[in-house]
Amino acid sequence: MDLEALKREAASYAVMQVRDHMRLGLGTGSTARHFVDLLGERIKQEKLHIVGVPTSEATYQQALSLGIPLTTLDETPELDLTVDGADEIDPALHLIKGGGGAHLREKMVALASKRLIIIADETKNVARLGRFPLPLEVVSFGLAATQARLRRVLDAQGCHGALSLRKKSDGSVFVTDSGHVILDASCAEIADAAALAQALDGVTGLVEHGLFIGLASAAVLATSSGIRVMGDLA
Repeated sequence: MDLEALKREAASYAVMQVRDHMRLGLGTGSTARHFVDLLGERIKQEKLHIVGVPTSEATYQQALSLGIPLTTLDETPELDLTVDGADEIDPALHLIKGGGGAHLREKMVALASKRLIIIADETKNVARLGRFPLPLEVVSFGLAATQARLRRVLDAQGCHGALSLRKKSDGSVFVTDSGHVILDASCAEIADAAALAQALDGVTGLVEHGLFIGLASAAVLATSSGIRVMGDLA
């Protein structure tokens, strides 16, 4: 199975949902990168008039290189559509995001959008969230105290796995575009994603978690037997 080819198939399907004069949220990650590439092609070929809000510095640079007109949430606080990837998608369209460390901005952009379409290959579809470690973006000040608070909340919700500081391949601490660090929580299986999200929302020191509950309108999954759509694209 060529996962990159599947990711591009999902992105190709989703880019056809873009209409002239739309205000778009541009996601981050390997699948979203395909979408941004294809969007750049459509803009050139069809002379579309759109503006995009990138969810990371990497997406900003990619979109800029493709000539995609860009704006910000300050300039354009209401968006028509965001297209983004996910690390896990369950049958209720609950998501885990943040594998690339951009989930704070991704959630802010999603919340500003009328619709959020998730694009992914079939390996991201799971019966229950939790196999992928849950990203928790936290401020570095008082990290040990915040980690202890998070540990208590996670344990109370049945997530007893490791809670580890994310590092880069060279061993240095990963720092997000917003200047925060990330703790990755290994949950194995999350019994109640909505309850966990609500509990995490009350933890001081946590900037944002990677659970996206009730935000996705639809998911476009590229499978070995074709495109599968979950939810409502309209």
